[in-house]
Amino acid sequence: MSKTLRIGLIVIVVILLAAGSFLGGFVTAQALPLLTRFNPVSTATPLPLSTPAQSLESTPPDLQTLFVPFWEAWELVHTQYVDQPVDDVKLMQGAISGMLSALGDEHTSYMDPQQYEDATTELAGEYDGIGAWVDPTGEYLTIISPMPGSPAERAGLKPGDKVIAIDGEDMTGLDGEVVRLKVLGPAGSVVRLTILREGEPEPLEFEIVREHIVIQSVIGEMRPDGLAYIQITTFGDKTTSELRQTLDTLLAQNPKGIILDLRYNGGGYLDTSVQVASEFIGQGVILYEQYGDGTRQAYEAIPGGRATDIPLVVLINEGTASASEILAGAIQDYGRGKLVGVTSYGKGSVQNWVPLSNNQGAVRVTIAKWLTPNGRTIHKQGLTPDVVVEMTEEDVKAGRDPQLEKAVEVLLEIINQK
Repeated sequence: MSKTLRIGLIVIVVILLAAGSFLGGFVTAQALPLLTRFNPVSTATPLPLSTPAQSLESTPPDLQTLFVPFWEAWELVHTQYVDQPVDDVKLMQGAISGMLSALGDEHTSYMDPQQYEDATTELAGEYDGIGAWVDPTGEYLTIISPMPGSPAERAGLKPGDKVIAIDGEDMTGLDGEVVRLKVLGPAGSVVRLTILREGEPEPLEFEIVREHIVIQSVIGEMRPDGLAYIQITTFGDKTTSELRQTLDTLLAQNPKGIILDLRYNGGGYLDTSVQVASEFIGQGVILYEQYGDGTRQAYEAIPGGRATDIPLVVLINEGTASASEILAGAIQDYGRGKLVGVTSYGKGSVQNWVPLSNNQGAVRVTIAKWLTPNGRTIHKQGLTPDVVVEMTEEDVKAGRDPQLEKAVEVLLEIINQK
């Protein structure tokens, strides 16, 4: 192993152990990226054999004893493993992944270069894939709904479909986010999904050609009853500007109130969640970040919100997570509006994404937990709605939305009381 590459490997390990310098924090439930892109460079080639003694020369003195077993294992793999040569890049990536897994925190993890690239493009508002909203929180990745005009819709995927295999590989037991990333891929490539659909005696097979998908993160419309309906699907690069444009259009039509739909919104950027919340909350703390030493950082509402007084009801469900829980939690704490639906996901921790050297992906490290303005913790608890309304698979299949119907009822009651 060359001295330069040895040092590079050690530096990566030391940086991870120290949880050193990081880029601006944000909140995510589903593998969401940094705003800043890393500059890719050529991937390192497999390294020559080395000895533990040689490797220890470039290990910081205070870590040499600690890393003796690591380099012993490294040497054993290179000298005794049956299939040679081994891929040192994969060994390095596996070591990082294993180290982070040992922390026991489901939101601290490693993403390889392709996974990191796929995740960063989605929050930018466009990506290559099949075009479907999905729920990664269940036993299997589940289709919430195909996007209109998408490859998923044309192929015949339906709400409630469960992805049990991808390209013949069984997805049983895999984290839903890992499965989601496997569905992504370059436009023009084919992915074969094995689908478990209720009512079908056997799994169904779908071959879908991926396309370049452009996501609109905010959708709004005026309803015949005089209420404005706004759905926010993620908190990405364009969400704040899209929301402001939507509010300008809808508020010009003098709606009596707003229904804000955050169902299956898995989160996104922390800064975006504060900006979005500020459109509905005129002043005060939107959230607190609480660090391991007990200190807190407050994030205040940004003045000038467009919809800080209009009656408001917010829809949440088990897929409402992270940044969307920040928004819903602040609205609930201030009594700004009622929450309708079912208990949210409960993702209340803050991750920093740190891109690694030599285009080797990124590390997601939990650095804080967030609290609502009233100091409530949401992590692993979720938000309990003011009005609980379940939605069954039968409702979805029949095209019914009892949660939305109840939200309309609650909002009209609020309006009539004013």
